[in-house]
Amino acid sequence: MLRPGAPDERSLPPQPPSVEDQIPAPSVKTVLVTGAAGFIGSHVANVLLQRGDRVIAVDEVNDYYDVRIKRANIRTLTTRYGADQFRFYEGDICDEAFISQVFENERPRWVIHLAARAGVRPSILDPFIYIHSNVEATTRLLELARNYGNEHFVFASSSSVYGGSKQSLFSETDVVDYPVSPYAATKKSCELIGYTYHHLYGLHVAGLRFFTVYGPRGRPDMAPFKFVDRVVRGVEIQQYGDGSSSRDYTYIDDIVDGVVRSLDRPLGYQIYNLGNGNPVGLRDFIQIVEESTGKKATIKILPDQPGDVPRTAANIDKARRLLGYEPKVPFREGIERLVQWYTTEYQTMAEEPEVLTPMPKSTSQVSLALGAHSETGIY
Repeated sequence: MLRPGAPDERSLPPQPPSVEDQIPAPSVKTVLVTGAAGFIGSHVANVLLQRGDRVIAVDEVNDYYDVRIKRANIRTLTTRYGADQFRFYEGDICDEAFISQVFENERPRWVIHLAARAGVRPSILDPFIYIHSNVEATTRLLELARNYGNEHFVFASSSSVYGGSKQSLFSETDVVDYPVSPYAATKKSCELIGYTYHHLYGLHVAGLRFFTVYGPRGRPDMAPFKFVDRVVRGVEIQQYGDGSSSRDYTYIDDIVDGVVRSLDRPLGYQIYNLGNGNPVGLRDFIQIVEESTGKKATIKILPDQPGDVPRTAANIDKARRLLGYEPKVPFREGIERLVQWYTTEYQTMAEEPEVLTPMPKSTSQVSLALGAHSETGIY
């Protein structure tokens, strides 16, 4: 049973018309993109800039993974588009003076909030930094957005909010009141706070539940990157279970398309699943990486992890209907693109200390069980 007033789709007003009946917002925008130095943020910023938008980028450039990867992303965007179209501010969103000055200087009317502390296991070790970086930061941005006349506030939620659900197909109408990690709890909290700002101030808010995003420039701690890394280098991987499990992996270009489509269509308060909708079996995953790298994987079989589910998949019907979202990159093609980037760019960058330092070889491990929703590849 739902709690009274909970921001579940069933308790909200009737759904807006389908995408065919919508008129997108004006195409030229000044967009604040938080987390713009990171994996998804840098790709989103690039697409916005390509179409002519002005991007105000904010990132604290923390050391969750090698900061030189992030700084390389910012340098590339600055060089490609120039300071007039791309403006970068480095700092903590929770620093009230800092982020208030960004809004005062730039007056963004559109927000894509992607900055967050990610990872399930690290959140268990240090939950307080997740409350700070995820919940406090999102609340501060929402407050500034409503004070400065925000047109639409889009933020990254996570498929982790589905917790230990036994459902094989996850829908936005599912009850998600039982998070199983502090990380997931912070993402659920952000969804609740977003609804509150919509209810109190009429803010257009969209929360995007991402399903395991992968691709070039991806986070080194995520499973697809780490699996490719270890197979290329001939290092043993760990397989949990008999290989029959399957997961929903989403290529970065498809995720970015969903983010931008959401930004362009303010529809009150909405939650969207952004996934591929076509789960990939573990045995197929291994075979595809082997074929893409031209190398045989060395696999250590381990027992199933407690609490793991045999299959996860995003129901993306709502995003299809309201946003026109349609994933286009098959998993095999996405892995081939990832391998191409890894072998032609990442390994080359790793030889240049001024660009990045490769992750320590001894600590690079992969879990393909990945808890419930593949939010982190390190166990």
